[in-house]
Amino acid sequence: MSSLSLDARPALSMLSEDEVLFRDAVREFAESELSGRAMKMDQAQQMDADLIPMLFEMGLMGIEIPETLGGAESTFFTSILIVEELSRVDPAVGVLVDVQNTLVINAIKRWGTAEQQTEWLGQLASDTVGAYALSEAGSGSDAFALSCRAERDGDDWVINGQKLWITNGNEAGLFIVFATIDPEAGYRGITAFVVEEGAEGFTVGKKEDKLGIRASSTTELIFDNVRVSNDAVLGEVGKGYKVAIETLNEGRIGIGAQMVGLAQGALDHTLKYVQEREQFGRPIGHFQGVQFQLAEMATKIEAARLLVYNAARLKDAGEDFLMAAAQAKLYASEMAQQVASTCIDLYGGYGFTKEYPIEKYYRDAKIGTIYEGTSNMQKQTIAKMLLQ
Repeated sequence: MSSLSLDARPALSMLSEDEVLFRDAVREFAESELSGRAMKMDQAQQMDADLIPMLFEMGLMGIEIPETLGGAESTFFTSILIVEELSRVDPAVGVLVDVQNTLVINAIKRWGTAEQQTEWLGQLASDTVGAYALSEAGSGSDAFALSCRAERDGDDWVINGQKLWITNGNEAGLFIVFATIDPEAGYRGITAFVVEEGAEGFTVGKKEDKLGIRASSTTELIFDNVRVSNDAVLGEVGKGYKVAIETLNEGRIGIGAQMVGLAQGALDHTLKYVQEREQFGRPIGHFQGVQFQLAEMATKIEAARLLVYNAARLKDAGEDFLMAAAQAKLYASEMAQQVASTCIDLYGGYGFTKEYPIEKYYRDAKIGTIYEGTSNMQKQTIAKMLLQ
């Protein structure tokens, strides 16, 4: 691939020397360890068994966790860089790391007690994958229309119900589960619990057969009288909606980074291809029509990258980042679909086959406008803030 396409980016000036070094290390890891596995994992619809331990060994599964608990004690922005770089090669791996860092770890860091953080963050930094269980059959964009119930029984809680479309379901050992303790209270009845793999009555159900990011497990979770102690409550009882909303705002920046990485990966492959593929006696990259498409894609990717980086910097600085996160997620996810589609066009017939990796980027891109808040939900958030 052209080194110019990867390193002569305007956004590079936004990175510190340490961030550049870390990003480059993750890029080298992704290209050496993921590129040969991506299509095989996609076809098998599961992660390579050797890969997740490598992610832990690289320190990519506990970016913001304190060093005293085994983490890297770095920034949210660093997590975003990692998700972007992994997604350049395989967005399915990118989202596994994204959910771990931007959702699960962030929620426990913000809402967990000192004892909970010591126990759960230590696990997440060393060898445990996390999952974030909010969605249900009847609660998608209406995230708090939950039917999953939690009832008090002495000093414990008993959880019953079902969750759907849970990322990392097959790999996770620790699940943040949202359930209602009082359906009549609406969102004020939502409470967050941490449920560990192996809890009696808790099973991981059907794995979805998906269009894209197929190596990333998306599963059903079933709770049949699952008993957890009061120590498993994350945050305050009845305040789970705050845990969910505030964590998802951060997670949307992660999905924006995934989509930026995906689009960059598709463009990098295409830049190489248009310099090799000849028609009418010369490489197709020499034709002005093709060059204009390349220029438009590179510009859109850079615009999305800057939106994502800005939102991440605002989050790290403790500034209000709600609108920035919504704008980054909205633009990056729609941009990724446009770029992946154009890249297939430039590949021609080959782009429609599995001989080249470009069709996988196209399939993987579709989820970006759906999960962690659809494009319409992002537009609603942005409009509400504009009209306040």
